[in-house]
Amino acid sequence: MHVLILGGTTEARRLAEILAAEAPHLRVTTSLAGRVAAPRLPPGEVRTGGFGGAGGLAGWLRAERVDALVDATHPFARTIGFHAAEAAATTHVPLLAVRRPGWVPGRGDVWHDAASPAQAAALLPALGRRVFLTTGRTGLADFAELDGLWFLVRSVDAPEPPHPRHMEVLLARGPFALDGERELLRRHRIDVLVTKDSGGEATAPKLTAAREAGVPVVMIRRPPVPEGVPVVPGPEEAARRLLGSLHDAEPVTS
Repeated sequence: MHVLILGGTTEARRLAEILAAEAPHLRVTTSLAGRVAAPRLPPGEVRTGGFGGAGGLAGWLRAERVDALVDATHPFARTIGFHAAEAAATTHVPLLAVRRPGWVPGRGDVWHDAASPAQAAALLPALGRRVFLTTGRTGLADFAELDGLWFLVRSVDAPEPPHPRHMEVLLARGPFALDGERELLRRHRIDVLVTKDSGGEATAPKLTAAREAGVPVVMIRRPPVPEGVPVVPGPEEAARRLLGSLHDAEPVTS
């Protein structure tokens, strides 16, 4: 059985680790987009780069005799998710999506909902002047015209233009500790935070720090999973489904 994991996330790496430990006879390939300079590699086979759209992915599934496809990409990787759904439907390869649960505001949180980075940018002038922007290195063009604001941009790799004129770049990879996030907001006098609803614990402390400091948060909603694609919240559930389907597919001997 050959499993292809569309990865680049902690969940994808953990799924590959579980399958390597519990079913070492499986062929597991993790596909990485190649956007991060030094990714943490999972066990098993690794391929890097795009497939060339849904058609290219379908061709790869056929050529490599893939039996199960797992979309464990970032919750905001909208394009690859829809390509995976189309390729799976074309090739009749079962598809499963892994999506960590989104964040939920708690008591004392001041969140402003945004459907896109562009909508988030439109909200900022009324909320603050010193922005902690944690949406990653891509998509900064939507904030490039806000010359009256100052941005602290945190990302794993250095952002490329266009980006805000007045900004400081902080290169860092999570997980982030709460004390560090508190100090970051204090030292840079942050008065508004912008983030995507990525979910998970690795970067959640910034939300706690913002709540404690009374800093409003602009939360960019994640795109939906393609209709009809089953979703599980974590790698453990995905592994159980995959290993269960493998067991069901094994021939019965007497």
